[in-house]
Amino acid sequence: QGLYRMTNLSDLFPAGAGKQVSFVADGAISAAGKPVVLTAAGKAAEVVQTSPEVVFAAGTPVEFNADASTEGTAIAYDSSNEKVVVSYANYYLTPTWAAACIVGTVSGTSTSWGTPVVFSSGEVGHQTSIVFDSTNNKVVIAYRDEADSNKGKAIVGTVSGTSISYGTAVEFESGATSQINCTFGNGEVLICYCDIGDTNTMKAIVGTVSGTSISFGTQVSSGWTWSENPTACYDSTADKFFVGWRDNLNSNYGSSVVITVTGTTPAFGSAVTFLSASIYNGPEPVLGVTYDPVADKSVIAYYNHALTKGYAIVATITGTTPSYGTAVLFNDNGDTESITSGYDPDGEKHLIIYKDQDVTNDPGTAIEGTVSGTSISFGTTIIYQSTAAPVYNGLAYDTTNNKFVAAYSLNSGKGNAAVITTGRDEVTNLTSTNLLGISDAAISDTASGNITVKGGIAATGLTSLTPASDYYAQTDGTISTVTTSPAVKLGRALSATSIDLEYQS
Repeated sequence: QGLYRMTNLSDLFPAGAGKQVSFVADGAISAAGKPVVLTAAGKAAEVVQTSPEVVFAAGTPVEFNADASTEGTAIAYDSSNEKVVVSYANYYLTPTWAAACIVGTVSGTSTSWGTPVVFSSGEVGHQTSIVFDSTNNKVVIAYRDEADSNKGKAIVGTVSGTSISYGTAVEFESGATSQINCTFGNGEVLICYCDIGDTNTMKAIVGTVSGTSISFGTQVSSGWTWSENPTACYDSTADKFFVGWRDNLNSNYGSSVVITVTGTTPAFGSAVTFLSASIYNGPEPVLGVTYDPVADKSVIAYYNHALTKGYAIVATITGTTPSYGTAVLFNDNGDTESITSGYDPDGEKHLIIYKDQDVTNDPGTAIEGTVSGTSISFGTTIIYQSTAAPVYNGLAYDTTNNKFVAAYSLNSGKGNAAVITTGRDEVTNLTSTNLLGISDAAISDTASGNITVKGGIAATGLTSLTPASDYYAQTDGTISTVTTSPAVKLGRALSATSIDLEYQS
């Protein structure tokens, strides 16, 4: 008589039994039975997932120009208006071969477009370059004006809604120009270009935007003749511009240089070869150059003509000289054309897009790269344009929607754009080392409450557990038997409502 017969192992201990410690909550803990972590401030926070895992993918391309003569596409993102702006040349505009900009809006994995607005009534040599000046919230378009002796000119654009207006074009080169590339950094627009009238010598000039106009400082010559495809990025740590180009005088080798700007005057450092082989593969862009502010490195993506493959190499700037790690293969298929690249500051990844000529239909292909030290690693590829091979690829990162937009012309001549989402892991406050235990009750933000820590037995707020099974805290704050990283082990279920929180250092 008087004997008590246990019907469940959990009857051995009361709810919340074993190794409970009082903690101040850093943010509200919603209920009992929630996995919690120990914060850097020594407080308890419920495990939460602030964003879901994002899959590397491309949306359906959208046509921004239906005319069969779109060339020289370039794209920039206007963060003040949350729009992308594409510049291009088009035979069917009025007058013939005029150049225009068109404003696009990203929504989900697609784009919509306004009406094109002409900025040059003459032919622009099938090439434009566009950059966003975040100091003045304007776009700057640089181009060759073939109607005016091929002079180099730039014009300031102001985005309003889904349209754009312009100031007056300003000449930056009185001679014939080609291979124009403009880059923005530290309030300055750097234009690198080749002076056809001076044996195709690479030159640089700095532009300053004021209102709807742009003025220029001193033009500086590199002294390197027969330069092609200068492509630049801005190194915000060093406050310098980094330029890669094709050295036509030296067997089309891949070369590079650091440009330092003092006031409005650029100065070239010494040329450094990054590939002692040709990087030439047709007249389309052959280089992608991007800066990684997290790794404090620049990356050049290029075509190795000798090996007929696509490679990328990481550059480190010391003073005015770049040094390089080992080149890494990103496309083993063969001919790699129309290469360009961009940097995703949210996912901390580089995106390289290119036309893959050794695959049926020459598809537009994208691949992600992650810099570590002086090297870069790549994942799998995706296709952003499966038919009608893309040329004159342009790429811009939309910091509002956390997506890239690729703008390009097809071999059919029409202008298309595709939204590309770079992959990234779930963002959570759970790590492999900060799991504290399980809450014994709901705790208001800044209030104190009990947490059953590792080495104790949690028996409050838990249901439907399978005895003798191991349970793990998941990144979204749930508890399950899923073991896949970054899940962290809690312990073993003693009953349907209790877990032995195994002690782990």
